Amino acid sequence: RNNWQSVHQQVLDNGGLRIIGTERHESRRIDNQLRGRAGRQGDPGSSRFYISLEDNLMRIFGGNIATTMRKFGMAEDESIEHKWISKTIEGAQRKVESHNFDIRKSLLEYDDVANDQRLVIYQQRTDLIEAEEIKDFIADTKEEVFDDLIRQYIPIESIEEQWHIQELEQVLKSDYGIDINIQHWLDSNENMDENDLVEKIHKNIERYFREKEALTGSETMRNFEKAVYLNVLDQLWKEHLLAMDHLRQGIGLRGYAQKQPIQEFKKEAFEMFTTLLDRIKIEVTKIIARVKIQQPEDVDAMEQHKQQDVEYQHDAANNPTQPQAQQQAANQVETFVREGKKVGRNEPCPCGSGKKYKQCHGKLT
Repeated sequence: RNNWQSVHQQVLDNGGLRIIGTERHESRRIDNQLRGRAGRQGDPGSSRFYISLEDNLMRIFGGNIATTMRKFGMAEDESIEHKWISKTIEGAQRKVESHNFDIRKSLLEYDDVANDQRLVIYQQRTDLIEAEEIKDFIADTKEEVFDDLIRQYIPIESIEEQWHIQELEQVLKSDYGIDINIQHWLDSNENMDENDLVEKIHKNIERYFREKEALTGSETMRNFEKAVYLNVLDQLWKEHLLAMDHLRQGIGLRGYAQKQPIQEFKKEAFEMFTTLLDRIKIEVTKIIARVKIQQPEDVDAMEQHKQQDVEYQHDAANNPTQPQAQQQAANQVETFVREGKKVGRNEPCPCGSGKKYKQCHGKLT
């Protein structure tokens, strides 16, 4: 301690800590922190900064001060000390700080778009987890999905010539596993209008789901619906975040078309999010409609069938009673023995052609 006190007193006698900066930072805060190293807890100290007019800070944001100095006939290696220089440096630092602030502000605006969507998804996910059952929610989802699907092939306030019955039957059967003969209804009842037809299709779809629930049980179906919705929500949300990152990487190019990138990003992100919510409902409905939950007796029968078909076979093992010498002799690989002298690639070919071996019989093919 006595040694430290003597060294410290010697530093104070010499004027304290001296800070020498070889350049000015873009942020004035960093320069002030560096100056603050010189005077800690009331100790004396000083600081000195050196800057070149060719530094990036002065060259990009310092204006034409270098040109002005050349007009005055100042030499390149001559030191300049003037309050104009200090003011110019501070002005350049303000410009850089303002530029960085705009960058952070723009970055925050992009993040706010994704954050708003994240709040909606997380709130929906929390509600699903906390709910004991989501039967009513799934019912509304199925009704909305099938209503939109039906209206694509049977438009509102349309006539029979505008209906695409065959395509609707194919989509219901291929995507949802629901086989409905809609054309037979129309042939048997020529007076059926658009509203009656849509209502009858909805009733048959509801009956299809009731029959599926009767086979599996209400409790099993409720648990399955909840698990499926959470799984689909998580998977599609991850895909949506990846698509948002790709959109954000190239959205700056919209500026060349005289468009505001942030506004274009907000518009397309909203459209993508709307599509995401629709995809979640459609995928959940497809899985629930096409799933086939097996009964316990079916599972037991399948397991027994697998056990009967499986054949277990092990690799041949060494006989422990056989002597080790005999086992090694059986596993030993026979060494190849060359007859005669090995012919080098650059030596004359043994055939007598006068060519080198590598250009005659030793030529690689």
